[in-house]
Amino acid sequence: MTVKSVKKHIEEGELNLAIIEMDTSTATVKLAAKALGVQPGQIAKTMALRLKERDILIVAKGDVKIDNKKFRNYFKEKARFIKPDELEEATGHPVGGVCPFGLSKPLDIYLDISLKEFDYVYPAAGGINTCIKIEVDYLSEVTKGTWVDICKG
Repeated sequence: MTVKSVKKHIEEGELNLAIIEMDTSTATVKLAAKALGVQPGQIAKTMALRLKERDILIVAKGDVKIDNKKFRNYFKEKARFIKPDELEEATGHPVGGVCPFGLSKPLDIYLDISLKEFDYVYPAAGGINTCIKIEVDYLSEVTKGTWVDICKG
């Protein structure tokens, strides 16, 4: 999986996207923002959570956190992050490279409204030194993501 699966997803979907490979790590919001020369909020962090019946991805602005009350009200259960040692099996991507593209299995994707602050954002691209520059509206289109309001920042 990883970067190869993201490239395959882009090619098969004929998506107008290009993977950006950096010489330095982009595995955290802070590192990615520094490497790209953008605000931390423009990094679209992809968080993998485990619900009772399924795993999901939440993509949010890089400098926000999940609001537990909002999450519980929307999903009717507590937010639980997938453990790091289970992340690659659940998504196909390593810690620091999780993105909403090229997943090892279909997952429901939720886009937090915090992303709408920007015209474009940078989600990871399956590796700890890769990302994609994507317009927020296009991110919504290609992920078929559901818009939610579950973060605080």
